[in-house]
Amino acid sequence: MANQALDTNPPSGSVQHITTHGSDWLWAVFAIMTVCDIIVFFWQFTLPRGQRVFHQLCMFILTTAAIAYFAMASDLGYASVLTEFGHMGYAANTTRQIWYVRYIDWVITTPSLLLTLVLASGLPLSDIIALCYFDLVMIVTGLVGALVATSYKWGFYAFGCAALFYIWWVLAGPARASAGALGADYKSAFTSSAAILSFLWLLYPIAWGLADGGNVITPDSEMVFYGVLDVLAKPGFTFYHLYRLSKCDLSLLQLSSGKFSTSGGVFDHEKHAAAGAPATVGMPAAAGAEHKKGGFFSKRGQRDAVRTGTTHDNVHPGRTSEATAVNA
Repeated sequence: MANQALDTNPPSGSVQHITTHGSDWLWAVFAIMTVCDIIVFFWQFTLPRGQRVFHQLCMFILTTAAIAYFAMASDLGYASVLTEFGHMGYAANTTRQIWYVRYIDWVITTPSLLLTLVLASGLPLSDIIALCYFDLVMIVTGLVGALVATSYKWGFYAFGCAALFYIWWVLAGPARASAGALGADYKSAFTSSAAILSFLWLLYPIAWGLADGGNVITPDSEMVFYGVLDVLAKPGFTFYHLYRLSKCDLSLLQLSSGKFSTSGGVFDHEKHAAAGAPATVGMPAAAGAEHKKGGFFSKRGQRDAVRTGTTHDNVHPGRTSEATAVNA
């Protein structure tokens, strides 16, 4: 069936806009995001609940991206903004489609991408909050700059680039060192994943400068540029990162809920002692028996994180909390 998106939702108000070819490409990217999202959705059920956080973050990323690409493929979610420069046969101050829905996508997906990295690094919680804040600064300044028709847009661009440099510094320095403290597997996984994401994010400001900023490339070319980057940075990166984390011992991160349940499988002594709950349930593996490595591909089910048996009075059950919160 022919693509009728631009007939149904014509690009009114924009002289420079995507064509049906651009819309076709956006539908293709939408399909990739959706299929990958469905794969991750079912993949998570092969894991105990206490170890699904990384898959769930990937679901947030892919679901959001699929919705954003559905909007753009339908020729929706844009504003018509005057261009600062004239290129491609168009004079300056002609209207061009600026896709604010893309920035809404990034407000959700880019912090989630960072969390998939730093939650597996043991980075202190305070540093994670700062990292996510500057990520939002990078996205919001990019949106504001794209909507500005004058040269002042480049001031917002500079703020966004400064925020990106801060993110790179945290990933290359404190986060990598923190991952090294967890062990060689975590350091290797973090280093390779952070290097890939950092390189891909280097290309986004270039795409912005050629499209929203400088009006050098056509809206169709803009969609191809961003679409390739998004496929690599979202499904491509997330599948690679999940694979690398499958080689790591996830119990070291202690990301299970502090509330006792058979699915979380870890007992919080302080929360349940007052209620008279026995301290013999859910002892963490580090307290006694030989520790066994449990990765993403483990199929032992909900009892992965549970250590059954009796305890001795001289053994104090470990408190469950996020590793990042402990270090904050």
